[in-house]
Amino acid sequence: MCSKRLGRIRPAMEALIEQRKFFGGVILVARHGEVLLHEAVGYRDQENKVPIEKDAVFSIFSMTKSFTGILTLNAIEAGQFALTTKVSEIIPEFSGGVREDITFYHLLTHTSGLPMTFTPIPGMYIDKLDEVIDAICKKVHSAALPGAEASYAPTVAHALMGEAVRRTDPLKRSFRQIMEETIIKPLGLKDTSVGLRADLRARHIKPQWLFDKGALQHLGHSDLGPDGAFEEEDAEMPWVGIASTVSDIFRFTEMLRRGGEYDGARILSPVTVERTRIDETPGMINQLYGRNAIARGWEPMPAYLSIGFSLRGDAICHHQFGTFTSPQTFGQHGQGSMLYWIDPKRDVTFVCLSHGVMIEGDNVERFQKLSDMAITSVI
Repeated sequence: MCSKRLGRIRPAMEALIEQRKFFGGVILVARHGEVLLHEAVGYRDQENKVPIEKDAVFSIFSMTKSFTGILTLNAIEAGQFALTTKVSEIIPEFSGGVREDITFYHLLTHTSGLPMTFTPIPGMYIDKLDEVIDAICKKVHSAALPGAEASYAPTVAHALMGEAVRRTDPLKRSFRQIMEETIIKPLGLKDTSVGLRADLRARHIKPQWLFDKGALQHLGHSDLGPDGAFEEEDAEMPWVGIASTVSDIFRFTEMLRRGGEYDGARILSPVTVERTRIDETPGMINQLYGRNAIARGWEPMPAYLSIGFSLRGDAICHHQFGTFTSPQTFGQHGQGSMLYWIDPKRDVTFVCLSHGVMIEGDNVERFQKLSDMAITSVI
């Protein structure tokens, strides 16, 4: 990769920060596993010009879904259940109506037909997994037939997957214990935790929205504010609840880039990782982000969803992974602020965690620009 071309990324980020598009962020670009760019840009406190640090701890929002998806695939490899297993077989309370036919394949590909809800019951606490599962089973029913459409699931799918992994665990561990002992500790993710671990609190950047998010709240039992769930040490939220750093997310992506293994820790089989690069939603659009695109006058992008990840695909459209990455590029975003992707053709990895949750359209344009700048540094 060309260092001069990579050097254009920081000024591009600084210009957006100067325009107050976001406050700051940490970015990393690597090729063949070698880190070629790792910089902290902007501020953790923009008003007082306090710079952001490379080891800043972020609430990674929906990037958590990648961890839960990998944990689910790991459980499938171990024979705890299958892609074709109906969720209601593992969670009997999740029965009644069309939802009884939803499988783990549907959950992993966002084709379950469940509604795009952020909170099963408005105003409820979301930091306790058992309470969220109880609310889902009592209140959340299908909006479409399983497999009929691609509707990105902000909460329900990964809450159900986390609970299924817990219920079928032969050691009867909690979701947190399973995640720590299966992924976090084996990969050496020292600054990553389910919930906000006490020793990470001083480096944590509290989420801050740059737009009016309306009634959306993330409430925790300690009543720490409208987004207090992200500050709960004991929170178990398999859809948004992990805290981490750019360096740790890079180690996680290295496991994926290397076919499921990193530093001697085998998390997935290469067979499974290869399968995650196949588009399972051909001909579909993403109902959630398609609506956002239409609102901005854009052509809705194809869904491009695999079992556990988003894919780049081959259409020229507004896309966080850029317009020049290869079609099999795969990764995951976190609401208006977080992104990683891996381009298996060019063997390039991109990780950026940022402070200041942007409105989604602005965020797509921001990451599309940075992703294109990163991938076109390959010479």
